[in-house]
Amino acid sequence: MINAVYQLVAPRMIEVAYKEIDLTAGEVVMRPYKVSVCKADQRYYQGMRSPEALKAKLPMALTHECVAQVVYDPTGTYSVGDFVVPVPNTPTETDSVVAENYLRSSYFRSSGYDGFLQDFITAAPDRVVKLPSDMNMNVASFTELISVSVHAISRFDKIAHSRRNKIGIWGDGNVGYITALVMHYLYPETELYIFGTVEEKLSYFSFAKAAYHVDHVPEGISVDHAFECVGGGGCQPAINQIIDLINPEGTISLMGVSENNVGINTRMVLEKGLRLFGSSRSGVEDFAKAVELCSEHPRLVNYLDNLVGDVVRVESIPDIHRAFDLDYHRSFGKTVIDWAK
Repeated sequence: MINAVYQLVAPRMIEVAYKEIDLTAGEVVMRPYKVSVCKADQRYYQGMRSPEALKAKLPMALTHECVAQVVYDPTGTYSVGDFVVPVPNTPTETDSVVAENYLRSSYFRSSGYDGFLQDFITAAPDRVVKLPSDMNMNVASFTELISVSVHAISRFDKIAHSRRNKIGIWGDGNVGYITALVMHYLYPETELYIFGTVEEKLSYFSFAKAAYHVDHVPEGISVDHAFECVGGGGCQPAINQIIDLINPEGTISLMGVSENNVGINTRMVLEKGLRLFGSSRSGVEDFAKAVELCSEHPRLVNYLDNLVGDVVRVESIPDIHRAFDLDYHRSFGKTVIDWAK
């Protein structure tokens, strides 16, 4: 079976590569249905990664956030027509200590390996999570991003001490919003404090106890633990403000990606006895938990629907470019591709 794969070959240049799918490999074959654009995809598409990284990763099909529909499953695990979420992280081994998304031997779709901009996707049955038939499919398209927050919070739950009265979340973008929402539904008794830089974005966090501009935080505000969801150039001041405002022996979850090294106030990290830990990507258990959360809490899905921005129907390569251009100029929310190829 011949498959068309829409690969980024250079910044802002997409070409079709034709690859064969082996129908005897025991994998589920799916058609993409809704695809969501991630900031990591944009960094490749816009050429914002280093020349070395681009040379090592390209050509490859972009996107790792997707809802797909099953068209063939020789194992009988799924039925034709089922809506599913393919998991982009693909481990090649198991480890009793290290999670699948941290194993250096694992590979990740749209990071050196073809992502989901293809006519058909294949995956092992255990790399696929079934969706409820009544799921909001635009929201489901970024289940991967929801699972990243679920993963970070599950790690926090194992690492942080038990006093969780007040938790701060730095970052008013998509990751901050989703992390705050998941935290709100997993820890409904905890007071959430949001710290950001754009008043309009902060207004979306209506479920939180309070939302503050980072330059106008009232005196006396402190938190027991914190999540840093800023990344980029804002990562350093965010982490250092967290260190200033967090209570002794608090835990800081680092989720924002920075291309450069970050300088932090290690003196106060030591004096306060703080714990800092990083989280990246997610595994199949986190996907299943994300889907379960959305199924159990319809209001959570309603809040997540606030993130759905442009929904672009893609029938040709120029449509892909249009979707990425629209997403590039979006400061908040997700661009969803209605994959009609």
